[in-house]
Amino acid sequence: MPARLDGRSVLVVDDDPDVLNTVRMAFDAAGAKVSTANDGNKALEMARKVDPDLIVLDMMMPRRSGFLVMETLKPNKAAGTRPYVIMITANEGKRHELYARHLGVDDYLNKPFSMDRLLERACELLGGEFIDPEKPA
Repeated sequence: MPARLDGRSVLVVDDDPDVLNTVRMAFDAAGAKVSTANDGNKALEMARKVDPDLIVLDMMMPRRSGFLVMETLKPNKAAGTRPYVIMITANEGKRHELYARHLGVDDYLNKPFSMDRLLERACELLGGEFIDPEKPA
């Protein structure tokens, strides 16, 4: 695996079980301690419980959207503060991305996204190590 995130705590939140499990397995393989939630209410509950370093957060979910999670989780906090948040979404609208960034999201990735890009960005935010598989050693 090209990423090393040993000991970092990551909360993965998505209502699509395939996305949730794929992202969870990638962070597990990178050495992170991974928790998961499949809706916005559970995301807030888990965030309070495990105090993650990073949250990978779906924008559109049942019970509470990623936007509402952000409004509760990081009120009046800018990007670059813990917990770091990478929002993932199938919505390609720029207006939604601007609002997410206004709420303190550190990065915004459109689905389908490259797992390497997600892990690379997580390493940048958390101080982990990422080895680009496309670049010669």
